[in-house]
Amino acid sequence: MKINVKYFASIREAVGTGGEQLQTAASTLGALRDELIARGGAHAQALARGRAVRVALNQTMSAEDVALSEGCEVAFFPPVTGG
Repeated sequence: MKINVKYFASIREAVGTGGEQLQTAASTLGALRDELIARGGAHAQALARGRAVRVALNQTMSAEDVALSEGCEVAFFPPVTGG
C-alpha cells in the first residue's frame, strides 16, 4: 500500500527529509518502523528500538500495534517537552 510518512525535529534532521511517500508491505505502525530501520543508515539510527520515538497515525498519537491503511499519514517524532 502507498502511505505518506513525515519526520519531525531531530528525526527529520537525521534522515535528511521532512517526509516521503512510500510503498510498504507493513500492516502496522511497528512493522513500518521496523521496515524503515531495515533501510540502515540514518533511518536505522534515528528510529532504532530503544530510542524514544513517538508515532502518530492521521494526526492521532497511536500505539505501534495500530493498523495502517492505504493513503494514511504516519508521523515519527521524538518526545517533546514544553515549558
